Amino acid sequence: MSALTQAWLYLLAAGLCEIGWPLGFKLSQTSSYPKLAIAASIVSIAVSGFMLWLAQKHIPIGTAYAVWTGIGAAGTFLVGVLWFNDPLTVMRSVGAMLIIGGVIVMKLAH
Repeated sequence: MSALTQAWLYLLAAGLCEIGWPLGFKLSQTSSYPKLAIAASIVSIAVSGFMLWLAQKHIPIGTAYAVWTGIGAAGTFLVGVLWFNDPLTVMRSVGAMLIIGGVIVMKLAH
């Protein structure tokens, strides 16, 4: 596997971990284990940041940051809609699709 492919896998993992910390914060407000949820958020933040750091060795900072936050934002949106009954409106859906489209364009541009 090339270093660039590995960097993109690190970035994907970082983006998925980026979903974990807001999820942990939400669970800390809604579960009977708030301290465990906060601890999971802290671990998620640390792992996400470390994976982003690894990815930036071979991916430009602007691309890496945009993709990282895009995965986190769109993924958190989906988690909210699927598990927390956040509203799924046309405008919110269009916004999420624009974020996903931006992530795809950044990947293709690299």
